[in-house]
Amino acid sequence: MGMKTLTFLTLVRVISNSMTKKITLKVLSNEPGCLGEYDPNAMQIESAKKLISSFIKPIKETESIKLIDSLNRVLALNLVSPINVPNYDNSAMDGFGFNISSLKNTKKLMVKDTVLAGKPIKFSVKDGEAIQIMTGGKIPKGVDTVIPIELVKYVNNEITFIEMPKIGANIRKCGEDIKHKDIVLNKGTLLHPAELGLIASLGLSKIKVFKKLKVGFFSTGDEIVKVGAKIKSGQVYNSNHFTIYSMLNRLNIESIDLGLIPDSKIIIKNTLLKAAKQADVIITTGGVSVGEADYMKEVLKEVGQVLFWKLSIKPGRPMAYGKINKTDFFGLPGNPVSAMVTFYQIVQGALKIRMGLTLEDAIPLLKVECVESIFKKPGRTEFQRGMLFETNGLWKVKTTGQQGSGILSSMSKANCFIVLGSDRGAVKAGEMVNIQLMESFI
Repeated sequence: MGMKTLTFLTLVRVISNSMTKKITLKVLSNEPGCLGEYDPNAMQIESAKKLISSFIKPIKETESIKLIDSLNRVLALNLVSPINVPNYDNSAMDGFGFNISSLKNTKKLMVKDTVLAGKPIKFSVKDGEAIQIMTGGKIPKGVDTVIPIELVKYVNNEITFIEMPKIGANIRKCGEDIKHKDIVLNKGTLLHPAELGLIASLGLSKIKVFKKLKVGFFSTGDEIVKVGAKIKSGQVYNSNHFTIYSMLNRLNIESIDLGLIPDSKIIIKNTLLKAAKQADVIITTGGVSVGEADYMKEVLKEVGQVLFWKLSIKPGRPMAYGKINKTDFFGLPGNPVSAMVTFYQIVQGALKIRMGLTLEDAIPLLKVECVESIFKKPGRTEFQRGMLFETNGLWKVKTTGQQGSGILSSMSKANCFIVLGSDRGAVKAGEMVNIQLMESFI
């Protein structure tokens, strides 16, 4: 069965030795040939995303929390409005309310009273009368139109119309924004400031959200040194610790810091088993390449299953995904840029699904003119770090310079990724390229 015929969001079936078999991580680990085109040594990025999405499951545990504490949490139930919003007809601006039939034979009306926002009214407006009304003021009986104060002359309790309004103008009707029993927000919605304000407008002070995802993370490598310690020739500081923690923190995830682990199969194995008991997801950096001391893939096969261990991308080729029991595992490259690129391009989307978030839209790709040539060979998808800038009213892009996977400054300077697909070759100056804004990953 070819990859194109697979339905990745469900467990697909294939025929093997005249028996129907579910495609699970265990099957793929032991029989990678059961899927045509499945190659754990050279997984295309879109295939990797689709396969991960078929094996990753949203968190089920929920909790009720105060609305004020719910920023960046994920809604666990469809939110149904208990009221109409607004719950009464009211004025959309400061002006004068009247019945438009009063203007058949005159352009002048007597102003009877004033209506303030939040104040009760005990009168109705008759033919030939008007009331002064403030924004948000309740519309009295007999009023079907409001005219802005700037469009009348107001002298001696009488208004003269400069401009004739349309019937119903400037009145916000009851339920115009939200009707009683409307589904206001869907399950799986990430709660931003606008959503919190919307929920507050319904009078709800507590909501049900999914519990925070727990992610355990650690770095491996005898050459890695903790920040603050003295460094020797041949060693590097553990920058991945801070980038991974920060990217998790921005997603409002509960991080479990498992520290820095040496290149020891026994210690790596024990740490993975410990993490699998504590966390929903494990993220590691380093140890997934092909060096003599890169044990992660080997250990993961002993304690769990591996779906793939290499991606056909640059940077970030040595990356693994698998499971240890019900805990998802992401093994990121040790090079700092590769670790960040694979997190943004692969892991972050998977974590959002795991958090219970409904992902309706992919990260947008924008077409922009590239002002410089970029060397590239077809075969791998590349994520060049780019600088989007404006000149003469047009937006253009260039690279941040050297693109090595160890040059972390290229990420700091970048405000976008220049995305060059696997089929694309070199880019000439002046050609259009696809970009992803870094802000899209927040």
